[in-house]
Amino acid sequence: MKRFIAIALVLLLLFCFTTAYASAPGSSGDPLISLSYIHNSFLPAIQRDNKTLIDSSIGKLYSDAQNKLQETYDASVLQLGGYDGYAFAGTFTAVSLPAGTSAELVTGSIFILTAGTASLTINKGTVINISTGEEVGASASVTANQRYFCAENTSAQFSAAANAACLIDGYYKSNGTVIVNPVLFLDVSTTDWFYNAVKYASDNNLFNGTTAVTFSPQTSMTRGMFVTVLYRLAGKPAMNASSVFSDVAASQYYYNAVVWASTNNVAAGYSDGQFHPDDFITREQMAVILYRYASYAGYSQVYGNTSVFDSFPDKSEASSYAADALKWAAYNTLITGADGKLLPESTASRAQVAQIMHNFCQKIAGK
Repeated sequence: MKRFIAIALVLLLLFCFTTAYASAPGSSGDPLISLSYIHNSFLPAIQRDNKTLIDSSIGKLYSDAQNKLQETYDASVLQLGGYDGYAFAGTFTAVSLPAGTSAELVTGSIFILTAGTASLTINKGTVINISTGEEVGASASVTANQRYFCAENTSAQFSAAANAACLIDGYYKSNGTVIVNPVLFLDVSTTDWFYNAVKYASDNNLFNGTTAVTFSPQTSMTRGMFVTVLYRLAGKPAMNASSVFSDVAASQYYYNAVVWASTNNVAAGYSDGQFHPDDFITREQMAVILYRYASYAGYSQVYGNTSVFDSFPDKSEASSYAADALKWAAYNTLITGADGKLLPESTASRAQVAQIMHNFCQKIAGK
């Protein structure tokens, strides 16, 4: 019986192959199926069909799993009293907590204190400080810039002893107020010298954080990042050209920015024919690119005198190609130096770039 079934399957398979070949374009009725047809038409069609089937199956599995997780979460919240009176923060949302106010969080929600002082009271369940990996006691002080996660079947109260601010992700209930257009970065304080510059860069979408809640102000900026900042400032004009640099792939976030910058003579590559987008940008490179951008955008490239540039003790370290740009940047106080020096070949931090862009937009672009 098994042998009969095997023979039948083989015959059926041969019939299907023969039928497919007979209907193939260019077939002359030859009983042998050409390898060319199998490789170029038959197999690709099978592969496409299989991919569609697999994608559909995986998509359904993912959707089913997501729905199941949501059902489980909803059931957990219902055990705590439901969603009534709760707001939902789909991403980290800044909330102001004046003295005496509080925020109640439930299962799956996260609380981060960004300013002031606050205490935690657990009404039910478990709160984990995921910054330290430790379970928090039923009543404790909250440490600034650490993440407090509400575990399963948990309800917890975060109360401000003095004026405080926090970031909340998930379901919460609070008599505080949502902060409109905040700088949502744990590593940027209102007392930092670069606070206003970072806020300006963030508000105007020139460049954002390195994560959802960090800006990394002391991290050096790359050439790819910087031309992307200027591309956004220019309004991200459409580009029909393609990259002439072998190290600038179309899949990279900076691709259009580099193409735009090179096409419009805002930024050039190196003598090796590459752009080196991941190299940290130097202060003099940044000045040159800004200087060229001013020409592109129709802004002034005039500098009345060179007294500010000449006052830097290390001015002789500037490359000859960057001299005019640095004199212009110094005259217009776009670059004010660091520790009394120009430091033309040093890299620029993200905080410094935010300040330079703030200066440029105010003093040159008039924005």
